[in-house]
Amino acid sequence: MAKAKTQYQCSECGAKSPKWGGQCLECKAWNTLVETVVEASPANPRFAGYAGTAVGQEVIELAGLQAEPEVKQGTGIGELDRVLGGGLVPGSVVLIGGDPGIGKSTLLTQTLAQLSQGMSSLYVSGEESPRQIGLRVQRLGLSANNLRLLPETNVERMLAIAGREAPDVMVIDSIQTIYTELLQSAPGSVAQVRESAAQLVRFAKASGTTVLLVGHVTKEGALAGPRVLEHMVDTVLYFEGEQGSRFRLIRTIKNRYGAVNELGVFAMTDKGLREVGNPSAIFLSGHAEEVPGSTVMVTREGSRPLLVEVQALVDESRLANPRRVCVGLEQNRLSMLLAVMHRHAGIAMYDQDVFVNVVGGVRINETAADLPVLLAVLSSLRNRALPEGTVLFGEVGLAGEIRPVPNGPDRLREAAKHGFKRAIAPKQNLSREAAEGMELIAVERLEAAVEAAF
Repeated sequence: MAKAKTQYQCSECGAKSPKWGGQCLECKAWNTLVETVVEASPANPRFAGYAGTAVGQEVIELAGLQAEPEVKQGTGIGELDRVLGGGLVPGSVVLIGGDPGIGKSTLLTQTLAQLSQGMSSLYVSGEESPRQIGLRVQRLGLSANNLRLLPETNVERMLAIAGREAPDVMVIDSIQTIYTELLQSAPGSVAQVRESAAQLVRFAKASGTTVLLVGHVTKEGALAGPRVLEHMVDTVLYFEGEQGSRFRLIRTIKNRYGAVNELGVFAMTDKGLREVGNPSAIFLSGHAEEVPGSTVMVTREGSRPLLVEVQALVDESRLANPRRVCVGLEQNRLSMLLAVMHRHAGIAMYDQDVFVNVVGGVRINETAADLPVLLAVLSSLRNRALPEGTVLFGEVGLAGEIRPVPNGPDRLREAAKHGFKRAIAPKQNLSREAAEGMELIAVERLEAAVEAAF
């Protein structure tokens, strides 16, 4: 087969070069030259159809297209189905990223063991030997009767075997170890990851095979490789977990077949990952008695309301610039909220260090945490605990107003289900029908919220 012609292009300025160099000659940037294919042979498998599908396609009139409803195949793992939007869609490509050792391979092995009972599956391993995978299956107590394994890193040979075996589900572990013969660069480079993923995506769309890709992450926590990798796939999932904690969170970042920002919760055990049916219970500390600096809020992850404990510690500062430290929240928003409390509630924090933490390793990105954070800070400053069984949520505006947040009734129902008897929330979010048996305190200004809480 004729070799494809390649060249090197600067990822910063787009300048082209016939060979690789450490520095771009145009913009003088270092290590930005990336290998790309500029001319390919017609016999190149990139231009051939898979599973008997012809390369050429006809123009389709959208008005006359009979759209069939998507049939989703459940994985047998409820929390994974939640973040996938109900299950796996034939022909879709799912990218799963996470820190080393967090449980990506364990989760996919458990998933394939469930799916292989009624579907054909193929596990392509580029990192582990067949013996290592066999030991994992044995350790997890899974049935290996219908599990098929392919140790391969060359994408052309992999797709040739997959075209012959025609699996319903195929796992690639991991995309950073796969390479294509079209390029000369090393596996894991930007060009190799992009080109290998492109061939796998084309195979999935043409054959109807569901492809699950495992991706490495950088030290900043983002998926390694080109950003275009996340655009090419249909679903992007991130595996998260605190160091030393047995709980794992899997979050949807992108999903063409369901809602984004869905959250699944697992617990790592000696028998693999186990679903956590009531995640609110693990995010609440369960103090024997109420303590200062602690509030409970109802956040929302996708379609799931969660009860989360927000803790704050306020201490006298000996520094010229007092510290503002956040774990699980945005630090700039904390500084803004403290300024609002000074301006509209008359409570100054300019000589105090403020530390805020969300229990359980959850990261909250919504504004419903504003009111719980401020009342937790005030509780620590005054060394007074909020009354027992109090739940809070609400956005705080720069003018000191308490603004409503989405899905207020759902949040109240979740709090009532866990035994909370008192709710402080924006007036527009309170619903008697949703929180039967709860004392509802409607607040419209920050001053009123402070008075109601203490």
